[in-house]
Amino acid sequence: MVSRIDLHLHSTASDGVLAPAEVVRKAAYLKLKYIALTDHDSIDGLAEAFAEAEKHPGLTLIPGVEVSTDVAAGDVHILGYFIDWHDPELLRRLTIMRASRLDRGQAIVERLGELGMPLEWERVKEIAGDAVIGRPHIAQAMLEKGYISYLGEAFDKYISRGGPGYVERIKLDPTEAVALIRAAGGVPVMAHPLTLPNVETLIEALVPAGLAGIEVHYASFKDWEIEKLKRLAEKLGLVATGGTDYHGLDPSTETMIGGQPVPMSAVEGLLARRPEKK
Repeated sequence: MVSRIDLHLHSTASDGVLAPAEVVRKAAYLKLKYIALTDHDSIDGLAEAFAEAEKHPGLTLIPGVEVSTDVAAGDVHILGYFIDWHDPELLRRLTIMRASRLDRGQAIVERLGELGMPLEWERVKEIAGDAVIGRPHIAQAMLEKGYISYLGEAFDKYISRGGPGYVERIKLDPTEAVALIRAAGGVPVMAHPLTLPNVETLIEALVPAGLAGIEVHYASFKDWEIEKLKRLAEKLGLVATGGTDYHGLDPSTETMIGGQPVPMSAVEGLLARRPEKK
């Protein structure tokens, strides 16, 4: 069964496989009604995505972004929905973060070389194409070289936080990301919240800062985890959103576009929480 809503999709504007227009076409073919393009620290795919969405009147594209932030326990990703993607300050901050991604990519390649797994930087850039180089592109280069047997192995063993090939980069504090999204007219939502320990405490701390929702209906969450997050969202007055986090990297293991059931209340809740225009 294909859901009619998918609020977490990636394209070649960050670390997805499909171009923004292809993401929209695929969603339209599957008869989705609402989608959000939420590339990592990038709004570069939105113009192309909106141009394609105009050809599919049954589909509504929500402009989004997934902002990388950091706390002591690990990464925290804040999704921004209905953002003004021409906002100067948003563009400035995202430009800085993308430049940091490039520097970090080169540093990871150098570190992997020191670990006996040399990669050609030019090949990594070819794999990334027009996108900002991310760890998935490096993982693909590692797979080509035979250093790993599947893409996830690169993260499991080498390039995730704590791995021997991991390198930090510039990130915002979660409170800063929430403020940045709200200042750009958007609705901030915490992505895949169960990736951190004691995340409920962090969520509660972000509510006064303007956090509007949490990603409840997420592809890798078990039913009992979804129910737990639903109760948390209701308790804190947050919108329960959801999506597949589709990248298109590995069709054998990844949930496809529309493959995660998301209720219409997610879209309705986000619309209701949009900041009033000044």
